[in-house]
Amino acid sequence: MADALESEAPENTEIAEKLAAVFSKIHAERMDGVPILNPRLEVEVIGVRQWNGHWLALVVTPWFINLMLLPVSDEQAAAWSALPLGSGTSHRFPAGIFEFLVGDEAGIGRYQMCSLFSPVLEFQDQAAARIAGRAALEALFDADLDEERPKAAERSETDADAPSGVSRRGLLMGKVASERGPTS
Repeated sequence: MADALESEAPENTEIAEKLAAVFSKIHAERMDGVPILNPRLEVEVIGVRQWNGHWLALVVTPWFINLMLLPVSDEQAAAWSALPLGSGTSHRFPAGIFEFLVGDEAGIGRYQMCSLFSPVLEFQDQAAARIAGRAALEALFDADLDEERPKAAERSETDADAPSGVSRRGLLMGKVASERGPTS
């Protein structure tokens, strides 16, 4: 699966460069001096790929780590322009249903974004943010993490003792981190 997240098709690189340029400009022009910034992080776009008729990317900035959906076609972009800014839309991934908020930004147009971490002050460096982002993308496509999926017949005794309510952050990060053991 990691290979699919690392795809460097020209259009993926173009999308990544466009997102990085827009969020770098926001960082320089609108976020300068904002106290929630993590000075150890920089703007980076990870794992751009087509998913379910959209562009999907993970965007790391000094103030958030978010999933981002962009339209693939001009027709889709036109349809998204009718979505009210700030409204929520739900998308089902193999790991479950995630809520995205509609936004609009010069240079990328209308988009949908799902917050994973905000603020990002707990990250010690860019490498840690990158690892968390890649783990989140992997977890997003792990159907075993879907709480809505029927599991009664599939559960082992240890699975039956697992907590049923897991937050989005817990789903993407806590469960993944606990399976890999402690981190420093």
